[in-house]
Amino acid sequence: MDNTTARDQAAPSRSREQALALAREQALDAAERLFYGRGVQAVGMDDIRGASEVSLKRLYQLFPAKEHLVEAYLERRDVRWRARLAEHVDSRREPEQRILAVFDWLGLWFAEPDFRGCAWINAYGELGATSERVAAQARTHKAAFRAYLAGLVSAAGRPAALGDHLFLLAEGAMVTAGIDGTAEPAAQARAAAQLLLDAGK
Repeated sequence: MDNTTARDQAAPSRSREQALALAREQALDAAERLFYGRGVQAVGMDDIRGASEVSLKRLYQLFPAKEHLVEAYLERRDVRWRARLAEHVDSRREPEQRILAVFDWLGLWFAEPDFRGCAWINAYGELGATSERVAAQARTHKAAFRAYLAGLVSAAGRPAALGDHLFLLAEGAMVTAGIDGTAEPAAQARAAAQLLLDAGK
């Protein structure tokens, strides 16, 4: 087989892979918007098809079951969520200010017009009892967030237990903000975090 023939055969394969990748992103964009905005169980694959303009045949080719789409949506959102948080925290230099910056960022997130609470708590509340894939995504996300806080606490030279306390403050703020529809819980949690930091001096 000469080089020209090999290239000619590889081109359709690359084109198909690109088409699949584009369809996957379109489906995930639609899934994130609909699942997060309306709830997982309220959204069917037909809704995803309509919003993404990806055919049902292609959707099921990419995601054999709705559960797989929910898993992929949560996984992609986790990467983006943690990157946004880290970018905000990294704008601060002083270790204790980096800890408090977590709560500042939560306040910005809670104030976004499309904020509907924590996607992982929401999904776990809907499907955690019946879907191990969804439950695993929620646990993985929360473990990563807890570990991130632990790293900030360690860098500040504070006791490891403080990380768990801050984690619970942040999680409580997420739930309360989602229910009440206000960013105020972030400020309240930040004030409590400041008290914890001051008490440890």
